[in-house]
Amino acid sequence: MFTVMFLLLLVPHVFLSSTKVAVISPQDPVLRIGSSLTARCTVSPELGLHASTLYWTLNGMRLSGSIYSVVSPDVLSVSLHSLNGSQQQSGDNLVCHRADGHVLAGSCLYVGMPPEKPLNLTCWSRNTKDLSCKWSPGGRGETHIRTKYTLKYKLRWYGREKECENYSTGKQCYSCYIPRNLALFTPYELWVEAANQLGSATSDITTLDILDVVTTDPPANVQVSRVGDLEDQLTVRWASPPELKDILFQAKYQIRYRLEDSTEWKVVDDVGNQTSCRLAGLRFGTVYFVQVRCNPVGIYGSRKAGIWSDWSHPTAASTPSNERLQSGLCDPKPGEQNSTLRRELKQFFGWVRKHAHGCSGMSIKLYDQWRVWQQKTQKTRNQILQDDNS
Repeated sequence: MFTVMFLLLLVPHVFLSSTKVAVISPQDPVLRIGSSLTARCTVSPELGLHASTLYWTLNGMRLSGSIYSVVSPDVLSVSLHSLNGSQQQSGDNLVCHRADGHVLAGSCLYVGMPPEKPLNLTCWSRNTKDLSCKWSPGGRGETHIRTKYTLKYKLRWYGREKECENYSTGKQCYSCYIPRNLALFTPYELWVEAANQLGSATSDITTLDILDVVTTDPPANVQVSRVGDLEDQLTVRWASPPELKDILFQAKYQIRYRLEDSTEWKVVDDVGNQTSCRLAGLRFGTVYFVQVRCNPVGIYGSRKAGIWSDWSHPTAASTPSNERLQSGLCDPKPGEQNSTLRRELKQFFGWVRKHAHGCSGMSIKLYDQWRVWQQKTQKTRNQILQDDNS
């Protein structure tokens, strides 16, 4: 009783006892974009209102009298043509008013399109424990009316059909999360069904094995440190994903790094399955940001490529400053502190800076390559001197 009285106070004269004073027909119609509609507002004779005194609004905007028609003293119609999609999925508000603005009756218009076949169904499992899937709506995507997307799945050869229950919220979120109770070593079939009041559509079926779509958390405990006093190098170390410690797999890693004042990342692809890497060819006295990510390859013998994890949080470190250049000191004189060895090391690391980018180990093989390059350079210089003397 309190609710009824409250409504009467809010909308006076709309209800008289239990009888409606006005009604709109058709009530809450569902129409395709581009359709036409003629709606009628029929008022109770008890009100003593003539249809010519009424008016219509759509989403709060008064409609032009030129599209009205007085069908009878109690009925006023309005004709709408080439309807656009509803401005809100809950429907557009078509309302019939008295001359003084009071609401007599209302109806919701649902104007849209049936869904098209959902596309690009993609799924991944984090650490083999769950399954997340996302997809794209077919066509232009926007149906303008409330459309329900349902992710369904089942074991390929047996088992009953199940529905995913944890859908992402948001206007353009087309994804769902299956948190548990997934089988390994057997394929699943998954598909998406889309439905609204104008129709339905079903995506193609995607078949996958959980072990073929595994990703993991980013590598943990990423540390970046200097390599002694070497001005152009940094060492990166990290820990393999702890969530996969009891699972047979071989991880691949990637590193990317950038200058502090730059947005351009340089990616190092040849890290392999090691958990450390030395970056060479860097600028001296410069701050770098470094990130690492993991691809768990071949889990329990899977032949699929695996899915890269997200990048780890950026870790910052700086290369040593070139103190000699900053202080203006000259090279040591010959004979001081084994100057020959220092000179050769300086030449060697200068060559590394130009020829060995990425994860470069300071190996004997790399040193031999430098010696060959140095000998060729010396022969060229000697030949030039001989030609000048002749």
